[in-house]
Amino acid sequence: MQPSIKSKNVAKSFLNFLNKSVTPFHAVQSCVEILQEAGFKEVREKENFKVKPGDKLFIKKNHSTIFAFAVGGQYKPGAANSNHGFSIVVAHTDSPCLRMKPVSKKSAEKFLQVGVSPYGGGLWRTWFDRDLSLAGQVVFKRKDSDAILHKLVNVRRPILNIPNLAIHLTPDPTKPFEFNKETHLTPILATMDESAAGSKCPEGENREQGGKLNCSIVEDHHEQLLNVIAEEAGCGVEELVDLDMYLYDVQEATLTGLREEFISGARLDNLLGTYTAITGLVNSLQDPKSFETDPNVRLVACYDHEEVGSSSAQGAASSFTQWLMRRLSVPNNGEGGKSAEDPQTCFERAIGNSYMISADQAHACHPNYAQSHEDKHKPAFHKGVVVKINVNQSYATSVMTHAVLKVIADKAQVPLQKFVIRNDSRCGSTVGPILATRLGLQTVDVGCPQMAMHSIRELADVTSVEQAVQLYSKFFETLPSVLASIQPSPEGSTDSQ
Repeated sequence: MQPSIKSKNVAKSFLNFLNKSVTPFHAVQSCVEILQEAGFKEVREKENFKVKPGDKLFIKKNHSTIFAFAVGGQYKPGAANSNHGFSIVVAHTDSPCLRMKPVSKKSAEKFLQVGVSPYGGGLWRTWFDRDLSLAGQVVFKRKDSDAILHKLVNVRRPILNIPNLAIHLTPDPTKPFEFNKETHLTPILATMDESAAGSKCPEGENREQGGKLNCSIVEDHHEQLLNVIAEEAGCGVEELVDLDMYLYDVQEATLTGLREEFISGARLDNLLGTYTAITGLVNSLQDPKSFETDPNVRLVACYDHEEVGSSSAQGAASSFTQWLMRRLSVPNNGEGGKSAEDPQTCFERAIGNSYMISADQAHACHPNYAQSHEDKHKPAFHKGVVVKINVNQSYATSVMTHAVLKVIADKAQVPLQKFVIRNDSRCGSTVGPILATRLGLQTVDVGCPQMAMHSIRELADVTSVEQAVQLYSKFFETLPSVLASIQPSPEGSTDSQ
C-alpha cells in the first residue's frame, strides 16, 4: 500500500520522537517538549496546586512516568447537576531491554565486560551482534555542595557488543539457538589495558565521597566507563553517587519497505502508544469549541514498569493515579455553592462519567507464521487500530466499551480491527485491567498492529500512527456527548453502567 503524504509526515514526526526516547526517562522528556510547545505547564505532586477550566498541565513521577491533563471549559466538580468526568488514554514508556547491574564491573579472557540484567520479557537472542550504547539517569553531588543533582545522559556512540559464537564452534548447529542469560548475555566493553588498571582505593581509605575517587562507585563499575558517563553528565567521576543505565541499539528507527510503508525500529512497544496518546491530546485542543464546552478533564498517563507488572510508585498499579484524579475532583473554591454535592463524593461521581482507552501495541499477523493467529482474528497493517478482547480479562474491553469506541471511531473515520488470542496460546496483558480494577473505570484495550514485539528491532506500519492520533483526538473531543447518548436500559433489564 502507498501511504499518504500526511501519514508519512506523521510517521516521520514519530520517528524523531522515538530516536530521542532511548529510555523511559528520555521518553518522558520528549513528551515534555511536545507538551510545553503546546502551552502545558508543569506542576509537582508536593505542591498545593488547584486547577480551573482551561488549564493545561503535566506532572511527572520518578521522571519516567508522566500525566498530562487539559481541564475542559465546563469542568465544574461539585456543582449541582454537573456531569464532570475524565476522558483518559493511557500507555507506557518502558520496553524490554538490558540494564546495568548495580555492580557491573566484570572481566574475562582479558576483556572488560559490563554486567547486565534483562528487564522484561525481551527476545534476547536479537541483542547479539548489535552495536549497543548506554543511556539513563545519573545522580551526583558536587564536592562543594550538599545538593543532590540528577541528569539524563546518552552516550550515543556504540561502546558495547554481545558477539555470537561462531557456527564452527557451536556443538550442534542443527539445534535451536540456546544461550544462558547470566553467562552469555554479557557485553564486551574493551580489551583489558593492564597499564591503566591502577585506580583502586588504597588499603583502609574512606569509601565516602570527597577524596580523589569515589571509591565505592569505582569498585562497582569500570573507571573507563565511568569517565564516559561522567563526561556526559558534566561532573567528575568522584562526584557520581549512583547510576541507572539502559543499553540500547544505536541504529535509529527508519521508514522501510519498497513504498516506505513500514516503520522499523526499537521500542515501538510502547512508545508508539505514548506518542499517539500525547499527540492526540494536543491535537484535540486545536478545536477550541469542543474544549470550551467539555465537562471533562482530558487526561493522558504514560507509565513506567508495565513490562514488569506495574507494581511500583510510578507504575499503573500505584495509588498515584487515583490520588491525582481525586485532587482534580476537588471543587475549586466551593464552586456550586450550597447546591453542590458532597466534596467527598466528587471523585466517585466523576468515575461514572469517565472512560479510558488503554493504548498498547497489538500483534499483526505475520505472513511466515500465520498459524500463530486465531483464524478469524488476524490484524493487518493499514487496516486500522486493533481492539483487543479476552474473556478471561487479560484485556479490559467489554461489549459497552467496545460499542462506545466504535461510535467514536466512526466519527474519526478510523477503521477498527479485532484481536483475540488462540485458545492454545497464552495471552499478554496491559495496564488496562490494572487501572480498570483499581479505579472502577469503563475501559477498552486497543493498539496499533506490529510484528516482532519485544525484539530489539520491531516492525509497524506507517498508516496506523496517523489513525491512532486521529482516534484519540476525536475521543477527547466527543466522549461526553457519546456517553450522554447511551440510553437507560429498558425496564426489567440490567443496567449496563
